[in-house]
Amino acid sequence: MGEEAVRVPVPTRYTRTALAASVGVVVNYRTGTTVVLTGDSLSRWLDSLEHSEAPAPVTVRASEISWGTSESSARLDTPAAPLWPWRVAATALLVTTLAARQLGRERTRFGRLVRLAEAGRSLPPPTREHASLAVRSVRWAARVLPARVACLEESAAAALLLAVGGRGGAWRHGVATDPIRMHAWICDSHGQPVEEPVQTGDYSPINGSEPTPKRYR
Repeated sequence: MGEEAVRVPVPTRYTRTALAASVGVVVNYRTGTTVVLTGDSLSRWLDSLEHSEAPAPVTVRASEISWGTSESSARLDTPAAPLWPWRVAATALLVTTLAARQLGRERTRFGRLVRLAEAGRSLPPPTREHASLAVRSVRWAARVLPARVACLEESAAAALLLAVGGRGGAWRHGVATDPIRMHAWICDSHGQPVEEPVQTGDYSPINGSEPTPKRYR
């Protein structure tokens, strides 16, 4: 039996592409749908990008081969309680983020969180101290709310908190290899991950703030 054909999506302004060796990862930033393409399917996708409004692909750094044995902490340190204004603001904005996740059509849930995370993208970037305080405040709020808060919700709420304070462009969403996986986090004004384990360095951001030429062949 032949290999089952992979359905190649249609490129739009919502699609982001990560290229890793001979593999392409396509993420729809409206629906969250993720497709892995190889071979002829990847070639057809790259051809279709040439004259589309979709952003240019991002080349993903190759992660160190771990053969499935790399380890990362499964436990985050308990954050110290921030000052009460930060506690109040972080709790309110985390509730807002969780409400945006739950309210509305399930198909566009991912897109709603992305819009929240990128709400302040045109604002000046935060200092490392400011970004760190925002992340730690949201993590503190997540511990007192009876709801699931993963990296996407946490980083979106922290980005909102920064935007309220006049800072933005700090949200990152990236792809890593071995195996292919995704993660969202907050960075400082130098693009460095904030309050993240060292393994976050394996991820290459695919939500670049500036358009780039489609020179990827």
